[in-house]
Parts: sequence; C-alpha cells; structure tokens
Amino acid sequence: MFSRDQYDAARHSAVIVDRSSAGTIMLTGADRASFLHALLTNDIAALTAGKGVYSAYLTPQGRMISDMRVIETGDRILLGVEREVAGPLAARLDKLIFSEDVQVQDVTEDLAVIGVHGPSAAAMVQRATGLPVEALSNQYDNISNGGLTIVRDDELSLVGLEIYVSNSEAAELRASLAAAGAAELNADTHETLRIEAGRPRFGTDMTTETIPLEAGIEDRAISFTKGCYVGQEVIIRVLHRGHGRVARRLVSIVVPDGAVPARGDKIFAGPASIVGEITSAAHSPKAEAPLALGYVHRDFAAPGSELTVNGSQARVYQPVD
Repeated sequence: MFSRDQYDAARHSAVIVDRSSAGTIMLTGADRASFLHALLTNDIAALTAGKGVYSAYLTPQGRMISDMRVIETGDRILLGVEREVAGPLAARLDKLIFSEDVQVQDVTEDLAVIGVHGPSAAAMVQRATGLPVEALSNQYDNISNGGLTIVRDDELSLVGLEIYVSNSEAAELRASLAAAGAAELNADTHETLRIEAGRPRFGTDMTTETIPLEAGIEDRAISFTKGCYVGQEVIIRVLHRGHGRVARRLVSIVVPDGAVPARGDKIFAGPASIVGEITSAAHSPKAEAPLALGYVHRDFAAPGSELTVNGSQARVYQPVD
C-alpha cells in the first residue's frame, strides 16, 4: 500500500528500498571486461576500477535479453539484473566462454542488495558503513571494502546508493541504516517513485520483444562509438536508415480526471483508434493524478499529445521540476 509518509521521507530525507527483486551476476578473470564488451551495448572495455555503466544485452535481432548495471570494482564485475533473469543469463554467458579467462557466477543468493535513496542517503550510508560514499559523484561510481560494494545509482531521480553485501551481514546493515535515520520504503511507494522518474523496469515495461530504442534507453545504455556487439546491426539500421524512427515509444501518460489504469489497458487516440497499451501505473503525488508508463504509436509520443485511457482524457506527460 502506498505510504505518503514514506514518499515524503524519500523526497526530503532518505529511505531503505526493498531490493529483493534484484539479481546479481559476478564475473571474475582477466578477460571479463573484453568478454562483456563484445556482447553488450555499452562501452565495457573503458571501465576502470570504481566505475560502471548501464547497458543491455540483445539478441541478433536487436530484441532485449536484459538490461543491467555493469559495475567494475577492480577485482570483479557485478551485473545488476532482475532476479528471474540472473540464473538463465549467467548460464548463457558461461556457455559463450571459450578460451577467455572469465568465470561467471549467479551470486543472487549470496549477495543482498540494499537501496538507500533520498537527499540524505549519502550521509546516512556513510554513517552506517564508515565508507566515504559522498565522494561517489557520478552515476555508477562505486567503492568496495572487503565483501561490501556501494554503487551510486540515482534511478529514482533522487540521490541513490545500492549496497551489495553478503546475506549474512544484510540484517545488521539494515539496522545500522535505520539507526542512522533511514526509513523503510515499501514496494508500492517505490513503484510510484519509479514511475514518476520515468524509469522502465525489465519484465514490466521492457520485455524480450522490446528494442532499446522503443523504450527510450539508448542515451544511457548504448555506446555509438564502440565496436561491434550483439544486435548492433539492427540498432544502426534503425538509427541511420530509419533516422531513429521506431513504430512505438514508451512515454509517461497522465490521466488528470480518471482512475489509475491497469497494466494492459488500451490507449486510444480518438473514440476507436487504439494507439498503445499501459505497462505500469500509480497515483502520483507529483502529478497530482494517476500517472502511467505505456507504449504509444510514434505519431502520438510527443509531450502534450491528447489520448484517452478507460474513457478518461489523458495526455503524454512532461514533468515540471
């Protein structure tokens, strides 16, 4: 259930995010970066210790296998994915190793992921762990100490830190974060913040049928200067021959006078013309109305485009900060 107190704590202080849906894959070995560089959409070879990027792994047809956070700690690379993706993806990567010095492990059951988000997140994490996390100024910058890795991740459009810690130490760390002043954030309130931030989630707003350009993640997930990767030919063809035009686009949609739509609800332009479908939705305190993510035909993706959802007037949302 959505909590306004927790929402306000995220906006004005800091909250502990339930990340039980997170999965983690660990790669070690001298060739781990070059191995991933040949497969993923972003520039992995350029990563140095303490750096990271957002990326995707595609089929040869340009469809998504998964998105991921790629975190280079200096002695290992951590891939942050959805929990249900971790096992199959780790097995898939392992089968692609030939002579490379790379070891792949699904460590989802070994490492807990604890998110701390809000303007006071860095100060609270630093107080709880003793690590200088306030120095992590760029997205996916990270610091490690023993088995603890802390990653800057502002996915909710708030200051955010994702902490990778052994399961045996997770409860003690959560208690230390609570003692430092961080409040718990439940799943529904987190979902509201995610939708307000316009961040798609794999398995919900992106699937194995999605092309990254449809989801609008290309600016974050794709390097246009690196060499070949799986699915690159399709991406380049759309960008250069199609001038980036895809049939549909993921957009934010506000429904000022309607109810919160459900996943799968159709989006109309006019009384009978279906132009898209809702993927996730929540009531947004920021928009003061129901807010959704959904795919619409490219002709209706511009901010302000008038739409209809469940008989209520809607429009493509352009947030005002």
